[in-house]
Amino acid sequence: MSDSGAGGAGGTFTLFAAPDSVPESIRTLGDGVAVNPVAAPADVGRPETPAVFLLDEHLQADGLAGLPEHVVVVTSGQAATAAAEAAGRFFMSLDDAAGAEAQRRLLRAAAHHSASLLHARMAREMLEERRMEVTELNKIGLALMSERDPERLLGLILTQARRLTTSDAGSLYLVETGEDGSQRLHFLRSQNDTLPELASPDFTLPLDESSIAGYAACTGEPLVIDDVYEIPEGLPFSFNREAFDERFGYRAKSMLVVPMKDHRDRVVGVLQLINRKRDERGTVRNEQEAERWVLPFGERAVDIVSSLAGQAAVSIENNRLYRDIENLFAGFIKAAVTAIDQRDPTTSGHSVRVSSLTCDIAEVMDRIDAGPFREVSFSREQMKELRYAGLLHDFGKVGVREEVLVKAKKLPPVMLERIESRFAFIQRTLEMEFHRRKAEYLAEHGTRGFEEYLQALEEEFRESMERVRAFHQAIRESNEPRILPEASAEVLHEIGQATFVNLDGEQVPYLSSDEIHFLSIPKGSLDPDERKQIESHVTHTFNFLRQIPWTEELSGVAEIAYGHHEKLDGTGYPRGISGEVIPIQTRIMTVSDIFDALTASDRPYKRALPSERALEILEMEGEHGQLDPRVVEVLVESRVYRRILEEDWRNL
Repeated sequence: MSDSGAGGAGGTFTLFAAPDSVPESIRTLGDGVAVNPVAAPADVGRPETPAVFLLDEHLQADGLAGLPEHVVVVTSGQAATAAAEAAGRFFMSLDDAAGAEAQRRLLRAAAHHSASLLHARMAREMLEERRMEVTELNKIGLALMSERDPERLLGLILTQARRLTTSDAGSLYLVETGEDGSQRLHFLRSQNDTLPELASPDFTLPLDESSIAGYAACTGEPLVIDDVYEIPEGLPFSFNREAFDERFGYRAKSMLVVPMKDHRDRVVGVLQLINRKRDERGTVRNEQEAERWVLPFGERAVDIVSSLAGQAAVSIENNRLYRDIENLFAGFIKAAVTAIDQRDPTTSGHSVRVSSLTCDIAEVMDRIDAGPFREVSFSREQMKELRYAGLLHDFGKVGVREEVLVKAKKLPPVMLERIESRFAFIQRTLEMEFHRRKAEYLAEHGTRGFEEYLQALEEEFRESMERVRAFHQAIRESNEPRILPEASAEVLHEIGQATFVNLDGEQVPYLSSDEIHFLSIPKGSLDPDERKQIESHVTHTFNFLRQIPWTEELSGVAEIAYGHHEKLDGTGYPRGISGEVIPIQTRIMTVSDIFDALTASDRPYKRALPSERALEILEMEGEHGQLDPRVVEVLVESRVYRRILEEDWRNL
């Protein structure tokens, strides 16, 4: 069969007819006619040149409707004409042409018509191919714009470029600026269908014309090479076959290198495609396979990849901008956490540790494929959401009065200073009273009986001073944020009944009612009102976080943080919610928060507990229905808590 295209009058076409039944007049059409003998329409196949099918009594008519649409059916004989008409494929009949010349003109007309149909089909196919390419590029563009993970983005760019061009291999470089201001090409990703197990190397190249990728980046123009082993002399670059091909058993041949330019026409990277193939299933390990499978990159491939490279460049820049904004926001969060730590240095690192432990537990859960958490999974965005919620869960403490927030003892510092001064005054008063009474006795009675009087006076003074010191010590002990023993409560009551004369000559109690109130706090350092103020930090946190215009994937930050003091049995605060209303993220954070509070060594009002004891407390609260026992179990069995105990929080 001829490989040439459809011609004009007297041009090339293929005539399919029964063997030995072609009229002599047709044989004289010339060399441009290729006569192919067939027994039935099914033997025609799919010719890529203009074609005429001559149907007469020697050929079977079955299958006429299945002929390619550009194959024109010409008939000879009434039965053949009827069959062609019935199949909807009748064009002309030789019976209508009187004489050899008329038959030749009829067949040329049929060939012209076939050529027109073939060209129309090819135009439609090309149009459909272009439409599909545009559709694919749009889909790829949308996928690139929506991808936030920089690693997946680079892989997606390279994969789609190779798919659109049926390339066996490819590489991707990004332009990076060093600390000294110089620019280099960073080789970041490679793919190779022939060598799929080969890992991507990681290296940089100078941004100059000495390399193929560098040349494309510097010139800003696509570079097409039909065979990299035959690069003409005089070009500034070459292909080092020893570095890869001979080392790994490969044959790089055709290559397309396209610079990726952003919307400001700056080159941000280079896309390099290797070995366009006839069939995507082919491999290219040697010269023979290269000859069999590899095609050069044509103009259309350059256009497609250039379009994709432009979209890729914008996506990379957008991704960088997104990361810059994300880093900016992360910096704000760290600054906010630092601000909280500066207000309450005794809890420094708490938010970071809680965030780290919460994310570590979530990662363990994400890997569980059996049991109650087999359906629980966390995406990259959800992990980020959880990390931010953990970092900001105590941000509302900025709304709590500092004297309450950092209160380490039961007495407010001002009250403690007042009591210390008061007891110092009482002791000085007792001393002065002792010396005054001693002097008065000597003035009134002289030395007569003085020794006996002094002995009794000293005993009274000693007892008074011991009583005051005991009261003072009891106050100091009661001021510690421990559970108040019943005996201490009785001593406080006794102290409250004791009085002394102040500078104004008034009889006043050793302790005021407010001082007794704080010293009588049964546990911890906060009275009920102060505790409410501390607990309000949760609501402050929620009100603050919900003012932030979070992106959709981070929209749950405020709600997750809002519930970190809630309990499954409804005894938590501030809302008293219970059960499944509390999301799994919050349950994880609650366990992490309590564990760090129990084991932290930076709390002045309590000693750090060993991790074993802290875990026992968590398990007990899980058994009592306050915490999720399944989350506690994951924490205990995974032992991920060791990281926050062993590493400095600044490095988490």
